[in-house]
Amino acid sequence: MKLFVCQSCGNVLYFENRVCERCGHRVAFLPEKETMSAIEPDGDADSGAWATLADKGRGRMLCRNAEYDACNWLTDAGDTTGYCRACRHNGIVPDLSDPAQLAGWRELEVAKHRLFYSLIRWKLPLQTRQDNAEHGLIFNFLADDPNSGQRVMTGHDNGLITIALTETDEIERERRRLEMGEPYRTLLGHFRHEVGHYFWDVLVRDGGKLEECRAVFGDDSVDYGEALQRHYAEGAPPDWQQNYVSAYATTHPWEDFAETWAHYLHIVDTLEMAGEFGMEVRPKVDRDGELTARIRFNPYEARDIQTLVDAWLPFTFAMNSVNRAMGLRDLYPFILSPAVVAKLGFIHGLVRGVARELAKESAKAGPEAGKP
Repeated sequence: MKLFVCQSCGNVLYFENRVCERCGHRVAFLPEKETMSAIEPDGDADSGAWATLADKGRGRMLCRNAEYDACNWLTDAGDTTGYCRACRHNGIVPDLSDPAQLAGWRELEVAKHRLFYSLIRWKLPLQTRQDNAEHGLIFNFLADDPNSGQRVMTGHDNGLITIALTETDEIERERRRLEMGEPYRTLLGHFRHEVGHYFWDVLVRDGGKLEECRAVFGDDSVDYGEALQRHYAEGAPPDWQQNYVSAYATTHPWEDFAETWAHYLHIVDTLEMAGEFGMEVRPKVDRDGELTARIRFNPYEARDIQTLVDAWLPFTFAMNSVNRAMGLRDLYPFILSPAVVAKLGFIHGLVRGVARELAKESAKAGPEAGKP
């Protein structure tokens, strides 16, 4: 995630800002520019149109979900849906007349918008259900039914990602973390994991990479239901850290891929944030330089996974140590074995491959592309 600057006064802005705290300008995210922009009313106040100071644009509209303080993005120019690039993927949202459910939905939207920031940065293919009725990406945010006692389960099914609203309850989320024996559990982690299943479908199964993926993650044709039951009955093998990023990744190759995908997003997004702050790790006791790193590169443009790992390991060693000094759990309580790094490398190649293909298509289209 980047830091942003108000074009009106130069104040630092964060991704979730709605207003510049220094000059009072309304601010919003421009997804096509991948930046925050100070905005001003454009013309008649009743029109709802805004002028963007970042690119001198006119007639832009805030996403319809801004009405609920659940979104601070602008819609695309010429958009007819009224929703931004992230919110057009929403299916079912909670009961917004219920203050508790509204508050929970806002928390889910914060995590979802951070997810879409990354997906847009990589220019990954994103189809809605309007674009692809059978496999477009869609999110249902569902609350448990208090009458029947039925609990919503977070998961993915053919492009439909369901997120349980109860996950926004910190006490319940911590209870589930402890029950599942997880080192961490976050809303953003749920989004990144579940969208990994979606991109396995899009980039691996439908992208001609199935055999390559199986060579790295294993045979996904193994019965998923049986694998899940076996995992919950027996747990992960004792030596799982040698080959998997998490215990849950041992369940099935699909879960291994989704867990690795989520961690790849964790690493890239966090390194970008560290780079924005100019972070450098130089431990006084590090004589051979293994725990030293200067994060001065754009992780979204890293050529190979080793570049990311070489910065990530010293950074997380430092941050874990700082957290422990505050009596907190480690920021990143995971081990990246050589086998896991290889799996991360496969994910890196997938997302970089999409970018290369788009660049080739753009080059073929030439300077006339995009003209009427």
